Amino acid sequence: MLGTVAGIWVSMILVVVAGMMLVVAAAGSAGDSAVKVDSKSILFFDLSGNIVERHQKQDFFTMIQNIDNSTPTLDELMRSLRLAADDDKIEALYIKCGGSAMGTASREELLQAIADFKQSGKPVVAYADNYAQGDYLIATTADSLFLNPMGGIDIHGVGSMTPFFKGLMDKLGIKMQIVKVGTFKSAVEPYILTSMSEPARLQMQQYVDTIWSFTASTIAENRSLSVDSITRWAGEMISTSPSATFIADGLADGLRYKRTVDSYLKEISGIDSDKDLRFVTPGDYLSARNELDFSSAKDHIAIYYCVGDIVDSGEEGISGAVVPGDIVALADDDKVQGLVLRVNSGGGSAFASEQIWEALQYFKSKGKPFYVSMGDYAASGGYYISCGADTIFADRTTLTGSIGVFGMIPDFSGLVTGKLGVNFSTVESNPNAAGVSAVEPMTAAQHAAMQRSVENIYDLFTSRVAEGRGMTQDDVKAIAEGRVWVGSKAIELGLVDYLGSLDDAVMAMAEDLDIDSDAVVRYPRTEEKLWERIIRESGGLNGIKAYRDFDAETLEMLTTVHKLRSMNPIQARMEPVTIK
Repeated sequence: MLGTVAGIWVSMILVVVAGMMLVVAAAGSAGDSAVKVDSKSILFFDLSGNIVERHQKQDFFTMIQNIDNSTPTLDELMRSLRLAADDDKIEALYIKCGGSAMGTASREELLQAIADFKQSGKPVVAYADNYAQGDYLIATTADSLFLNPMGGIDIHGVGSMTPFFKGLMDKLGIKMQIVKVGTFKSAVEPYILTSMSEPARLQMQQYVDTIWSFTASTIAENRSLSVDSITRWAGEMISTSPSATFIADGLADGLRYKRTVDSYLKEISGIDSDKDLRFVTPGDYLSARNELDFSSAKDHIAIYYCVGDIVDSGEEGISGAVVPGDIVALADDDKVQGLVLRVNSGGGSAFASEQIWEALQYFKSKGKPFYVSMGDYAASGGYYISCGADTIFADRTTLTGSIGVFGMIPDFSGLVTGKLGVNFSTVESNPNAAGVSAVEPMTAAQHAAMQRSVENIYDLFTSRVAEGRGMTQDDVKAIAEGRVWVGSKAIELGLVDYLGSLDDAVMAMAEDLDIDSDAVVRYPRTEEKLWERIIRESGGLNGIKAYRDFDAETLEMLTTVHKLRSMNPIQARMEPVTIK
């Protein structure tokens, strides 16, 4: 046994040493393998997978599962377009559409960036075996839009389906006890109802219709078609039509196999037919241009990304234990001239939101400008941390607002006592000394106390908005009630100042500060640890399967239960929305 244990430890040490040697070798050869951009190159966008704002830190299990992290980020796509427009070595942009996942507001920003790139006179080519609606929206900016002869184009409108868990919870004997403020605060509904309430349906219909109006009008304008035609095709499941139909209807310019698309790209880039195309990805292009980031040792604008759920602690998402410290450090850094907070969040912990808000107020107290750029979502807690900004930018299709608070306290007594037969006896020196229990219902006094807490936080939330937006608290409450608004409506209500992208926010701040708009550093920094690089360089440990044995439904349920157990009881969060 001792020999076996010793062998295991020796093997582990050898693996680590070998990994370190790989890292050293990779670092030593970095100069030889550096990406170079030759003349007649084509900027290549592979739109597939989940396109996020920027590369995030990966946890250990993600690294060892060898999950691909090569998908370009929105940040890389946007920056590479801006640089390539004036680069004589870049002849064209090629967009290969493979079914990417990103929010409509992200697509809106990318659409504008491609339109700006086209002003350079360089051609844009799009191709797909089959176009998903979101990718097709991007592809319509192309000068030449090609489709595989066996492919189709999916235009289906915009919809969202919400799962409701009350029936399942009734069977399990679990009851969710709710305290909330806000008629439209529908994030709690899946746990207490079996279908959508009328207020929830009203607000969802409003932003679904707005997103579809943007999508249909953009496609129609880019393809010189009528909105009525786009709307009619959306109801006809045209993805099943013969491919020639898409050419006849003006939705595509030609039917080509990928091989002939490559031949076409060689023609427009001036590459000989017997030579390979010179594709360069956004990440490689930025690396070759040495544009990965501006020096933080010089005066600059800080872009701080707040992406994901707002949580009390931990390093994932927007952490109330991490972000305030980062913001304070930026405030105290003399090289940081201003801050653009990029928010893409549906909210989360009300407590953490307040801590981040306070840190941002400290930043402002240093006399430095603080702007917000809203992405796909900046709602509930996401709006809480945004409302104190000097200026707020949002996209037309950004989902924002949702100014409301709720609390969810599970009652497992139906399961634990009713079904499993486990009973509890409590002895207390004072009423409520044992606190709210998850294995028995709240008393009337406990429920009243929780409701009072939620109302206090809602009052604080609305006062923060009123102060930040120069409104009365009553005016804020009139448009609050947990209601979600799209950016184009939010600007009318005074919740947003300008419609524009992250680039627009940065350029506006650069002009105000009289500083170069390229003098930007992105935070939080995402330097790799040694063990992260060892795993990445060695290709990952494919033998680790953590959680892969669960089917999708079971994994979703387990994830939901974990969130309910671990999250702060008081939440400023909008309902989860998946737009399709």
